[in-house]
Amino acid sequence: MTSIQFHPDRPALVSRLRAAGCVFAEDEAELLIAAADSAERLTDLVDRRVTGLPLEHLLGWAEFCGLRVGVDPGVFVPRTRTALLVSVAAAVTRPGAAVLDLCCGSGAAALVLAGRLAPRWLAAADLDPAAVACARHNLAHLGVPVYQGDLFEPVPVRWRGELDLVVANAPYVPTDAVALMPPEARLHEAPVALDGGSDGLAVLRRVAEAAAEWLAPGGHLAVEVGVGQVDALCATLTGLGLVPAVVHDGDLDATAVTARRPG
Repeated sequence: MTSIQFHPDRPALVSRLRAAGCVFAEDEAELLIAAADSAERLTDLVDRRVTGLPLEHLLGWAEFCGLRVGVDPGVFVPRTRTALLVSVAAAVTRPGAAVLDLCCGSGAAALVLAGRLAPRWLAAADLDPAAVACARHNLAHLGVPVYQGDLFEPVPVRWRGELDLVVANAPYVPTDAVALMPPEARLHEAPVALDGGSDGLAVLRRVAEAAAEWLAPGGHLAVEVGVGQVDALCATLTGLGLVPAVVHDGDLDATAVTARRPG
Protein backbone atom coordinates (compact mmCIF):
# COMPACT_ATOMS: atom_id res chain seq x y z
CA MET A 1 0.00 0.00 0.00
CA THR A 2 1.35 3.41 -0.93
CA SER A 3 1.41 5.89 1.96
CA ILE A 4 -0.45 9.15 1.49
CA GLN A 5 1.82 12.18 1.65
CA PHE A 6 0.68 15.26 3.53
CA HIS A 7 2.03 18.74 3.07
CA PRO A 8 1.90 20.79 6.28
CA ASP A 9 1.72 24.56 6.21
CA ARG A 10 5.02 25.24 7.94
CA PRO A 11 4.67 29.05 8.29
CA ALA A 12 1.22 28.67 9.86
CA LEU A 13 2.49 25.96 12.18
CA VAL A 14 5.47 28.06 13.27
CA SER A 15 3.22 31.06 13.88
CA ARG A 16 0.88 29.03 16.03
CA LEU A 17 3.72 27.60 18.11
CA ARG A 18 5.35 31.00 18.52
CA ALA A 19 2.04 32.53 19.62
CA ALA A 20 1.83 29.82 22.28
CA GLY A 21 5.21 30.89 23.65
CA CYS A 22 7.48 28.30 22.04
CA VAL A 23 10.84 30.05 21.81
CA PHE A 24 12.29 27.65 19.24
CA ALA A 25 9.12 27.44 17.16
CA GLU A 26 10.86 26.65 13.87
CA ASP A 27 12.81 23.74 15.34
CA GLU A 28 9.77 22.42 17.17
CA ALA A 29 7.68 22.57 14.03
CA GLU A 30 10.16 20.38 12.14
CA LEU A 31 10.33 17.86 14.98
CA LEU A 32 6.55 17.64 15.22
CA ILE A 33 6.21 17.22 11.46
CA ALA A 34 8.80 14.44 11.53
CA ALA A 35 6.90 12.70 14.34
CA ALA A 36 3.57 12.79 12.50
CA ASP A 37 2.49 10.33 9.81
CA SER A 38 -0.66 12.19 8.84
CA ALA A 39 -2.22 15.62 8.92
CA GLU A 40 -4.55 14.43 11.67
CA ARG A 41 -1.65 13.22 13.80
CA LEU A 42 0.21 16.50 13.31
CA THR A 43 -2.84 18.50 14.31
CA ASP A 44 -3.18 16.42 17.48
CA LEU A 45 0.48 16.91 18.39
CA VAL A 46 0.35 20.65 17.81
CA ASP A 47 -2.91 21.01 19.72
CA ARG A 48 -1.37 19.31 22.73
CA ARG A 49 1.87 21.26 22.43
CA VAL A 50 0.16 24.66 22.47
CA THR A 51 -1.73 23.66 25.63
CA GLY A 52 1.66 23.30 27.35
CA LEU A 53 2.53 19.62 27.09
CA PRO A 54 6.34 19.28 26.96
CA LEU A 55 7.69 18.70 23.48
CA GLU A 56 9.76 15.79 24.77
CA HIS A 57 6.69 14.02 26.14
CA LEU A 58 4.99 14.40 22.76
CA LEU A 59 7.98 13.10 20.83
CA GLY A 60 8.78 10.41 23.38
CA TRP A 61 12.44 11.40 23.57
CA ALA A 62 14.86 14.18 24.47
CA GLU A 63 18.32 14.92 23.11
CA PHE A 64 20.92 14.85 25.88
CA CYS A 65 24.68 14.99 25.42
CA GLY A 66 24.30 13.86 21.83
CA LEU A 67 22.08 10.89 22.67
CA ARG A 68 18.37 10.36 22.15
CA VAL A 69 16.90 9.46 25.53
CA GLY A 70 13.39 8.08 25.85
CA VAL A 71 11.09 10.21 28.02
CA ASP A 72 7.67 8.92 29.07
CA PRO A 73 4.73 11.18 30.03
CA GLY A 74 5.13 12.55 33.56
CA VAL A 75 8.86 11.78 33.73
CA PHE A 76 11.40 14.53 34.40
CA VAL A 77 12.82 15.80 31.10
CA PRO A 78 16.65 15.90 31.09
CA ARG A 79 17.83 19.51 30.85
CA THR A 80 20.59 20.76 28.60
CA ARG A 81 22.35 22.34 31.60
CA THR A 82 22.75 18.92 33.22
CA ALA A 83 25.42 18.19 30.61
CA LEU A 84 27.75 20.07 32.97
CA LEU A 85 26.98 17.68 35.83
CA VAL A 86 27.72 14.66 33.65
CA SER A 87 30.95 16.15 32.29
CA VAL A 88 32.20 17.10 35.75
CA ALA A 89 31.31 13.68 37.13
CA ALA A 90 33.18 11.92 34.34
CA ALA A 91 36.20 14.19 34.79
CA VAL A 92 36.70 13.27 38.46
CA THR A 93 36.17 9.54 37.94
CA ARG A 94 38.50 6.98 36.44
CA PRO A 95 37.34 4.51 33.80
CA GLY A 96 36.18 1.20 35.20
CA ALA A 97 34.60 2.84 38.23
CA ALA A 98 31.62 1.70 40.28
CA VAL A 99 28.92 4.28 39.55
CA LEU A 100 25.45 5.01 40.91
CA ASP A 101 22.99 7.47 39.32
CA LEU A 102 20.61 8.63 42.07
CA CYS A 103 17.34 10.46 41.36
CA CYS A 104 17.93 9.10 37.88
CA GLY A 105 14.70 10.17 36.17
CA SER A 106 14.88 8.83 32.63
CA GLY A 107 18.37 7.42 33.27
CA ALA A 108 19.96 10.02 31.00
CA ALA A 109 23.07 10.56 33.14
CA ALA A 110 23.69 6.83 33.52
CA LEU A 111 23.29 6.36 29.78
CA VAL A 112 25.96 8.97 29.00
CA LEU A 113 28.33 7.85 31.76
CA ALA A 114 28.13 4.26 30.55
CA GLY A 115 29.80 5.37 27.34
CA ARG A 116 32.28 7.77 28.87
CA LEU A 117 33.50 5.67 31.79
CA ALA A 118 32.88 2.02 30.84
CA PRO A 119 32.09 1.34 34.54
CA ARG A 120 32.74 -2.04 36.08
CA TRP A 121 29.39 -1.57 37.84
CA LEU A 122 26.67 0.92 36.98
CA ALA A 123 23.22 1.24 38.50
CA ALA A 124 20.46 3.82 38.81
CA ALA A 125 17.72 4.51 41.33
CA ASP A 126 14.67 6.70 41.67
CA LEU A 127 11.66 7.03 43.95
CA ASP A 128 9.12 7.64 41.16
CA PRO A 129 7.72 4.43 39.61
CA ALA A 130 7.19 6.12 36.21
CA ALA A 131 10.82 7.28 36.15
CA VAL A 132 12.05 3.81 37.10
CA ALA A 133 10.07 2.22 34.27
CA CYS A 134 11.39 4.78 31.81
CA ALA A 135 15.01 4.37 32.96
CA ARG A 136 14.75 0.59 32.80
CA HIS A 137 13.65 0.85 29.18
CA ASN A 138 16.50 3.25 28.32
CA LEU A 139 19.18 1.22 30.08
CA ALA A 140 17.99 -2.32 29.34
CA HIS A 141 20.38 -2.82 26.41
CA LEU A 142 23.29 -2.10 28.76
CA GLY A 143 22.10 -4.49 31.45
CA VAL A 144 22.05 -1.65 34.00
CA PRO A 145 19.81 -2.36 37.01
CA VAL A 146 17.40 0.41 38.02
CA TYR A 147 16.17 0.28 41.61
CA GLN A 148 12.99 1.84 42.94
CA GLY A 149 13.13 3.40 46.38
CA ASP A 150 14.26 6.32 48.50
CA LEU A 151 17.83 7.34 47.57
CA PHE A 152 20.28 4.59 48.60
CA GLU A 153 17.66 2.44 50.36
CA PRO A 154 17.12 -0.04 47.48
CA VAL A 155 20.80 -0.25 46.46
CA PRO A 156 22.53 -3.57 47.30
CA VAL A 157 24.28 -3.10 50.64
CA ARG A 158 27.45 -4.73 49.37
CA TRP A 159 28.22 -1.46 47.56
CA ARG A 160 28.20 0.58 50.76
CA GLY A 161 31.66 2.15 51.03
CA GLU A 162 32.63 0.82 47.58
CA LEU A 163 31.24 3.40 45.13
CA ASP A 164 33.67 5.51 43.14
CA LEU A 165 31.02 7.92 41.89
CA VAL A 166 27.55 8.91 42.99
CA VAL A 167 25.91 11.34 40.58
CA ALA A 168 22.60 12.84 41.66
CA ASN A 169 20.46 15.30 39.76
CA ALA A 170 18.27 15.64 42.86
CA PRO A 171 15.47 18.24 43.10
CA TYR A 172 16.77 21.61 44.31
CA VAL A 173 13.93 24.05 43.59
CA PRO A 174 12.65 25.62 46.86
CA THR A 175 9.06 24.65 47.54
CA ASP A 176 7.77 28.22 47.21
CA ALA A 177 9.48 28.57 43.83
CA VAL A 178 7.92 25.48 42.23
CA ALA A 179 4.78 27.49 41.45
CA LEU A 180 6.96 29.93 39.49
CA MET A 181 8.40 27.26 37.21
CA PRO A 182 7.23 27.03 33.57
CA PRO A 183 3.92 25.14 33.24
CA GLU A 184 5.71 22.47 31.19
CA ALA A 185 7.58 21.44 34.32
CA ARG A 186 5.23 22.09 37.21
CA LEU A 187 2.15 20.65 35.50
CA HIS A 188 3.64 17.74 33.58
CA GLU A 189 6.60 16.45 35.60
CA ALA A 190 6.44 14.60 38.90
CA PRO A 191 6.55 17.03 41.87
CA VAL A 192 9.02 14.71 43.61
CA ALA A 193 11.50 15.49 40.82
CA LEU A 194 11.22 19.26 41.33
CA ASP A 195 10.56 20.14 44.98
CA GLY A 196 13.71 20.43 47.06
CA GLY A 197 12.07 21.57 50.29
CA SER A 198 12.00 24.97 51.96
CA ASP A 199 15.47 26.05 50.84
CA GLY A 200 15.84 23.61 47.95
CA LEU A 201 18.52 21.56 49.72
CA ALA A 202 16.46 19.07 51.71
CA VAL A 203 17.06 16.15 49.35
CA LEU A 204 20.65 17.12 48.57
CA ARG A 205 21.52 17.14 52.28
CA ARG A 206 20.18 13.60 52.60
CA VAL A 207 22.13 12.55 49.51
CA ALA A 208 25.32 14.04 50.95
CA GLU A 209 24.86 12.45 54.37
CA ALA A 210 24.39 8.99 52.89
CA ALA A 211 27.06 9.41 50.22
CA ALA A 212 29.66 9.99 52.93
CA GLU A 213 29.07 6.34 53.88
CA TRP A 214 28.51 4.83 50.43
CA LEU A 215 31.55 6.32 48.70
CA ALA A 216 34.84 4.47 48.65
CA PRO A 217 37.88 6.39 49.91
CA GLY A 218 38.80 8.79 47.10
CA GLY A 219 35.32 8.49 45.59
CA HIS A 220 33.23 11.47 44.50
CA LEU A 221 29.69 12.74 44.83
CA ALA A 222 28.56 14.99 41.96
CA VAL A 223 25.36 17.04 42.10
CA GLU A 224 23.64 19.92 40.33
CA VAL A 225 22.58 22.94 42.37
CA GLY A 226 21.44 26.55 42.07
CA VAL A 227 24.25 29.10 42.17
CA GLY A 228 22.73 30.77 45.24
CA GLN A 229 22.78 27.45 47.12
CA VAL A 230 26.48 26.69 46.68
CA ASP A 231 27.76 28.11 49.97
CA ALA A 232 25.17 26.31 52.09
CA LEU A 233 25.70 23.01 50.31
CA CYS A 234 29.49 23.23 50.50
CA ALA A 235 29.25 23.92 54.23
CA THR A 236 27.16 20.77 54.61
CA LEU A 237 29.61 18.71 52.60
CA THR A 238 32.59 19.99 54.55
CA GLY A 239 30.82 19.22 57.81
CA LEU A 240 30.40 15.62 56.65
CA GLY A 241 34.13 15.30 56.04
CA LEU A 242 33.88 15.60 52.27
CA VAL A 243 36.01 17.97 50.17
CA PRO A 244 33.83 20.07 47.84
CA ALA A 245 34.67 21.78 44.55
CA VAL A 246 32.41 24.02 42.45
CA VAL A 247 32.17 24.33 38.67
CA HIS A 248 29.98 26.92 36.94
CA ASP A 249 29.17 27.21 33.24
CA GLY A 250 27.69 30.54 32.25
CA ASP A 251 26.71 29.39 28.77
CA LEU A 252 24.66 26.53 30.17
CA ASP A 253 23.57 28.56 33.22
CA ALA A 254 24.57 25.52 35.24
CA THR A 255 26.39 24.86 38.50
CA ALA A 256 27.78 21.53 39.61
CA VAL A 257 29.39 20.59 42.91
CA THR A 258 31.66 17.62 43.44
CA ALA A 259 32.68 16.31 46.84
CA ARG A 260 35.53 13.85 47.39
CA ARG A 261 35.72 11.42 50.26
CA PRO A 262 39.30 11.74 51.58
CA GLY A 263 41.59 8.77 51.50
